Order: sequence, then C-alpha cells, then structure tokens
Amino acid sequence: MPTELEDLVEFLHHGNTQIRQVAVEHLVGYSTAQPSVFKTGQLAPVKDLKLLVKDYEPIAKNVLTILINISNDQEVLHNLATDDAFLESLLARITKPKEPNADEIAMLLANLAKDESMKRILTLQRAVPKDLSTSKYAIDQLMDCFVKGAEGRYNKHANYDYLSYFFADIAKYPEGQTYLITPQSHDNDIIPLTKLIVFTEHGSEIRRRGVASTIKNVAFAVPSHTALLSDHPSSGVNILPYLLLPLMGNEEYNDEDTEGMLDEVQLLPPDKERERDNEILKTHLETLLLLTTTRGGRDVLRDVKVYPIVREVHLQIEDDEVRENVDRLVQVIMRSEEGEEVEEDKEKEEPRVKEIDSDEEIVDVI
Repeated sequence: MPTELEDLVEFLHHGNTQIRQVAVEHLVGYSTAQPSVFKTGQLAPVKDLKLLVKDYEPIAKNVLTILINISNDQEVLHNLATDDAFLESLLARITKPKEPNADEIAMLLANLAKDESMKRILTLQRAVPKDLSTSKYAIDQLMDCFVKGAEGRYNKHANYDYLSYFFADIAKYPEGQTYLITPQSHDNDIIPLTKLIVFTEHGSEIRRRGVASTIKNVAFAVPSHTALLSDHPSSGVNILPYLLLPLMGNEEYNDEDTEGMLDEVQLLPPDKERERDNEILKTHLETLLLLTTTRGGRDVLRDVKVYPIVREVHLQIEDDEVRENVDRLVQVIMRSEEGEEVEEDKEKEEPRVKEIDSDEEIVDVI
C-alpha cells in the first residue's frame, strides 16, 4: 500500500493546478526531512519537478526550493546537471528581467556546478537575451546577470548573489580557470575575473564569500599567477588591491611600512573597516599564500609590503585559524630565498612564526 507521502508525490503531475500547488507546498519540508521519497520510481518525482519549474510562479518557487534541497544527493544532482533541456529552461528564466524566481534559480545553478558535467556551460551557446548581453555563450550571460543584476538593477525581484558560488565551483575546473583569466573578444577584451573582483568589499556577504572563493580557486592554477598579479590594462587582472583591501582596517602605518605599498591601499578613510567574516579573511589569506608558489609571486608580495598588512590582521583578529593563515604566509614571504644570505639584524627582527608542514594542502572552498 502506498504511504500518504507517496500519494502526495503522485500529485506532482496532477492536471489540477490547485492540487499541484498544495502538493508542492507540503513537500517542501520533506525535501530536507525525507528526501529519499523523491527518488522513488527511478527518480520519477524529480522528472515531474523539472517540468514544474515552468509552472505558475508560486508552484515554480516551491519546486525550485525542493530541487535545491534534494540536489545534495549525488544521484539527483547528476540527473539534474546532465539534462540539457532542464538546463536551458533554467537559463531561459534566469536571464529574463522580470523572472520572479531568479534568485532561487541562481541557488540551484550553484548546486549544479558541483557536477563536472556542468563544465559544458563554458561552451554552451544559446539565444542572446538582448536586454542583458551581447554574447551567445551561456557563461557570459550568467556573468552579465551577476554584474548587471547586483542589488536588483536588472531584475527588481533578484540580486543574483548566489551566482558567485556558481562561478566559484566553475573555477575549480581548468577550463573554468582559463575562461576567467582570458580576455573576451565579444566584451572589448575584458577579462571576466576583473568583473568579479570588484565585489570583494560588496555589502552582500554571499557575494564577498563566493567571489573570494572564485579568486582562490583560480589561483590554484599556477600558470594563472602572471595574469593575476599583472596590472597591465589589457592582459592583467591586478588582483592584489582586491585581496589586500578587505584585510585592512583604519590602522596607520609608519613611513617604512608604507614605502612600496600599492597606491590603492594607501590613504584609506578613517572609517575603513576590515572584512567582518573570518572565513572570507581566511580565504583571501590562502589566496595570497597560493600566489607565493613561484619566486616571482613571492617577490611581488614582498615589494608591495604585504607583511605589514597581514601583521595587523594577526594583531586585530582574535581567531586561531586566521592567525594560523597569517603565520603561514609570513613564514613564506619573510624567509630568505635559497642561496641568499640573511643579515644578522634582519634575522633578529624576523617575527616568530610557525613552520609550514610540507604535506599540508589548502583545499578548494565552497
């Protein structure tokens, strides 16, 4: 005998709109409490839910919430992510300027990006939404949603903040890393990552966190470091100001410390605030550590006086993990390079730091 809950799932494909609406309203809670019910009959309920994304607004909203919740299951995730027709239905809606459920779609896309099959979105071509983009590529259209749609500027119903998590997961793949640091001919040769980094001090914690993770995941690709550190207007990302400014408060530095600092991090206003979220601080510090992988990267961080900035982070932030990340970074940028002699007085001045375990790794985040 089918259970009451199984009967409720059967109503997902009922012909009566009110019955479908009542069904999805009641099923939202079960999508977290008992998600296995949606996997019955070889994922038949999931197939129904994918179609209901196109249903009336209140039904579609609840359906998207259910799909967001149950996409934590790998089988469900893969089923959703590999369905080309379903992906197109999501893209068609999120790119519309009046789509009421655009933020829910952004959250679902962020989950789908965890499936490797979603790499195809980097080359996926579709109709150009003329009010939004000039590109036929889906990835560019999502980038335009994120940038132009901040704070409801493209769609009054949405801010698209969760697309930052989507880009963070896409940036785990080599193809995604290449896209994010490659000038785009359709967009006046602008490098996509430069559109994202301006949000490292945005008011939305979701945006800041997702963008920080995107930058970090790109930095795992050592060949990208040249472009990341370069401030050349046509080929460089100029990443350092956007990593360092969130680390800084309203501290004053002496002349010795400021000599060589980037112009962007000097003469900050007296009300300048440091990033409040310690997880984001840790991510930026880990990115800086990744940029020390090469001698050139270490030299750049030394030249622009990163040490005084992270020293203040260590002094001001009472969080063991943040301080541990500072210690790791200081250990690398303050030590002498192989073959170089260290002056005795410099040795005395060098701060006490913890050694880096050579077996320790920084893990992709999000």
